[in-house]
Amino acid sequence: MTNSAIFTDQANLPPTTQRPDFSPANPYAKKQFDAATSEMPQLEYDQALIHKYNRSGPRYTSYPTALEFKPIEAGAELDILTSRDPNAPISLYFHIPFCRHLCYYCACNKIITKKNSDAGDYLEYLKNEVKQKRALLERPDSGGKPYVKQLHLGGGTPTFFSDEELTELWQFLQTQFDFAPASLDKTTDEHPEVGDYSVEIDPREIRDTTLGVLRNLGFNRVSFGVQDLDHKVQIAVNRVQSEELIRGVMQETRRLGFKSTNIDLIYGLPHQTPQTFAKTVETIIDISPDRLSIFNYAHLPDRFKSQRQIKDEDLPTPAEKLEMFSDTIAALNEAGYQYIGIDHFAKPDDSMAVAQREGILHRNFQGYTILGDCDLLGFGVSSISQINSTLYANRGNSSTHILQNHTDLKEYEAMVDAGKLPAVRHIKTNIKDRLRGYIISNLLCHDYIDFKDLNQKFGIDAITYFIDEIQQLGEMQKDRLIDMDAAGIRILPKGRLLARNVAMVFDTYLASKEKGRFSKVI
Repeated sequence: MTNSAIFTDQANLPPTTQRPDFSPANPYAKKQFDAATSEMPQLEYDQALIHKYNRSGPRYTSYPTALEFKPIEAGAELDILTSRDPNAPISLYFHIPFCRHLCYYCACNKIITKKNSDAGDYLEYLKNEVKQKRALLERPDSGGKPYVKQLHLGGGTPTFFSDEELTELWQFLQTQFDFAPASLDKTTDEHPEVGDYSVEIDPREIRDTTLGVLRNLGFNRVSFGVQDLDHKVQIAVNRVQSEELIRGVMQETRRLGFKSTNIDLIYGLPHQTPQTFAKTVETIIDISPDRLSIFNYAHLPDRFKSQRQIKDEDLPTPAEKLEMFSDTIAALNEAGYQYIGIDHFAKPDDSMAVAQREGILHRNFQGYTILGDCDLLGFGVSSISQINSTLYANRGNSSTHILQNHTDLKEYEAMVDAGKLPAVRHIKTNIKDRLRGYIISNLLCHDYIDFKDLNQKFGIDAITYFIDEIQQLGEMQKDRLIDMDAAGIRILPKGRLLARNVAMVFDTYLASKEKGRFSKVI
């Protein structure tokens, strides 16, 4: 079979109202997991192989990645929103860009301000954007409000909003959407699933009442930015927070009944050593979050102005960073955390770890998610949406659309004031993108792709179609990073930390991208 004849010709099929599933569970992922281990996916650290393959690459929160954004055509966002399946569940993301303090390692476009009025004004823009989009999210014959299974407040510092503003936003959203219940005891036959409602929190900027307010509203998952507990490191990055503070907020989340907590750490910061970071990791393990994100600090002062406050001579060496990461892996393995992928770990009973073992873990612009069936709707400056625009489309022409709002706050607000939908950049996928995106997602989520699965879903002969990629993976097979046979490609324990390198082989856009835009694996 030639590449030009790979896909079934669907151009002449009649219109369908059936929604294709662009991020389905991989039925072979659980089978592969069960065959490999009766406990949890294993993780091995091989320093020589890390050195050999450690090159820059995308994090693949989408495929194509955000570097493929193009200016959006006039009217396109309107068409995309009105053509989505009104019965498909929704994941809502709200970007709150404000922070009271500048963290020097930061690589985000945040607005540093102490003016509470800024947040109040911004809340009104969020509500107006919701109203604009909400009016387009259902057809007259669909009935009822759009169904929301997930909501996330990110930033910035979402708790820059006051308790009253957080309450106002949540109550407003209840008038616009139908939310899945926030706890198991509130599920019904109509809504049997528990929703996932999360918020990012800077422990330094949280009021005594805020966690209680969030829990009472319905939030059931929180993420705390900690980064490091060493005082010298904290001073160097302008983020000072005590161990007692972190323990206090974690104890409060447990008392209030949040179902999952996450802590972010960063290795590679100024004045860190393998010894000091190991002490931080030991303390965090004792605090016992349900999830951990261990990020690699990328020092790019030419691109990010805040990082110019960090002196090059204060940074750990590449060898020290490798030692930090290997020690962290050993400590988390010993503590029983399951490696999810890229830089995420979770306790085996956390929903993310369970989803990985069950073959239903996915990736989108929120990272790893257990809700791959949701359309992602972003609100606020720079936020990103990911929508399957499929209703009434021919099967061969249906697409996934990725849209980004304006990244300049004043321009975003001007568009909302003018009654314009605020997306300014757009990616429209084709069927070949979806094929490669499906492969990349399964490699990063489940360490496996099954050729029979690909053949059935995409009407191809996978071995023939990907013969060039299979040949490129030969060196990785020799190094025992992967195992390939007629059934598929499996990432082995030594290759799990390098899964992005395996995925990059299937990325047809990568050769034309700026390698400096990406972070290395470690």
